Amino acid sequence: MQLILHYDETYREVKYGNMGLPDIDSKMLMGINVTPIAALLYTPVLIRFFGTKWMMFLAVGIYALFVSTNYWERYYTLVPSAVALGMAIVPLWASMGNYITRMAQKYYEYSHYKERDEQGPQQRPPRGSHAPYLLVFQAIFYSFFHLSFACAQLPMIYFLNHYLYDLNHTLFSVQSCGTNSQGILIGFNKTVLRTLPRSGNLIVVESVLMAVAFLAMLLVLGLCGAAYRPTEEIDLRSVGWGNIFQLPFKHVRDFRLRHLVPFFIYSGFEVLFACTGLALGYGVCSVGLERLAYLLVAYSLGASASSVLGLLGLWLPRPVPLVAGAGLHLLLTLGLFFWAPAPRGLQHMWILCVAAVLWGVGSGLNKTGLSTLLGILYEDKERQDFIFTIYHWWQAVAIFVVYLGSSLPMKAKLAVLLLTLVGAAASYLWMERKLQRGAVPRQPRIPRPQHKVRGYRYLEEDNSDESDAEGEHGGGGPGDGVEEEAPPAGLRPGPEPAGLSRRPCPYEQALGGDGPEE
Repeated sequence: MQLILHYDETYREVKYGNMGLPDIDSKMLMGINVTPIAALLYTPVLIRFFGTKWMMFLAVGIYALFVSTNYWERYYTLVPSAVALGMAIVPLWASMGNYITRMAQKYYEYSHYKERDEQGPQQRPPRGSHAPYLLVFQAIFYSFFHLSFACAQLPMIYFLNHYLYDLNHTLFSVQSCGTNSQGILIGFNKTVLRTLPRSGNLIVVESVLMAVAFLAMLLVLGLCGAAYRPTEEIDLRSVGWGNIFQLPFKHVRDFRLRHLVPFFIYSGFEVLFACTGLALGYGVCSVGLERLAYLLVAYSLGASASSVLGLLGLWLPRPVPLVAGAGLHLLLTLGLFFWAPAPRGLQHMWILCVAAVLWGVGSGLNKTGLSTLLGILYEDKERQDFIFTIYHWWQAVAIFVVYLGSSLPMKAKLAVLLLTLVGAAASYLWMERKLQRGAVPRQPRIPRPQHKVRGYRYLEEDNSDESDAEGEHGGGGPGDGVEEEAPPAGLRPGPEPAGLSRRPCPYEQALGGDGPEE
């Protein structure tokens, strides 16, 4: 809505004179798209420093800050807030993926506490046992998240659409659409507003958006508990900030991540294509700007419904949801490659809605499947923030590439999308094949905690905050150069020996307990 208002020539001249809103908008888009490229350097450090819950709260607060700048639109408010928003994107999504995975693991422990009591307090759950819970948690989250695309269109449907010209005015000079188009809406009219919105109405809409932003912050603050126990927090933060900085890069040695990188990139490509290529190059170019909101609502509903359908993964083989979403996108991309709807043609509206719904179905299966897969492959709490950081950083890189190539012909965009999709699906299936053959991934060792506190908690010679992964492999040395071999993620071995879990810390021994139930 902000970009549409700023695009209108009359709105810019009357509202802000010669302030140069187009230049400001280009710098805002640059800040949002370019800044996340550096996120791999600071995201794990921020998550370990603030904690998972507080990182989510801080990131949502930055989103609220970005929304609030519409009250006072100036260069020194819009551009810095856009840069801050770009910095918060990857930390928000990395901490969100980490948090949902941890909650699924905790819920598994809660629902099976009687079994653990019978097996003994030191017995760890079998590897992969929390996978069904993780799939349910991710499906519920993404079903609600994809509804946000529909909710985001409410200001446009109930407010902005009343001020827009019809398609005969806005698309008067547009000559080609779909696969024959180039860039984004070449020939689009410089004026899209029949009358200028009243300032009071803009303030009302802005206040509603700010209320939703504050509600999101309150929900994170009030309903989200801590992702880790206090002793786990100490363990996570005491491995050394230099090691936290290096570990995302070291995890790339794992062949599973290397095989999934093409899928990470495609995940960023397909969302941006749905919002720009499909919605603008095919939708707005054919049926007008006033129907953009309805196309995005159709995409949202399809994605939300398919996220719920992802629960079929409880009974189907693990690769089925991801491969099904990729196959659906493959068919749609091939169809779009040969389709060029006529400009100003309302007869294409139903085809565009069907395409938007089907693309949303593929997006929902893609997002739910990838997040669930990462949670299953990487169960250790010490690794999850690094893994989700890598995932969303590659997504940010893909979004940056789309931003750079926004002026390319539509055929070139579809060709890149198609090649990336085929490569991603082939790479993922090859990874599953290697896991079935028993290939052992190469993972960097999480360093032993480097405690500087001298108190009752660290009086023992033993490392009371030793992580589960270190306890399994005998502790190892303090260096982080040694690498450990993780068991194949595709296999689900039986319960592990009771003696391999971590020792109770001195505080737990003083209370007379045997440590955590896990």
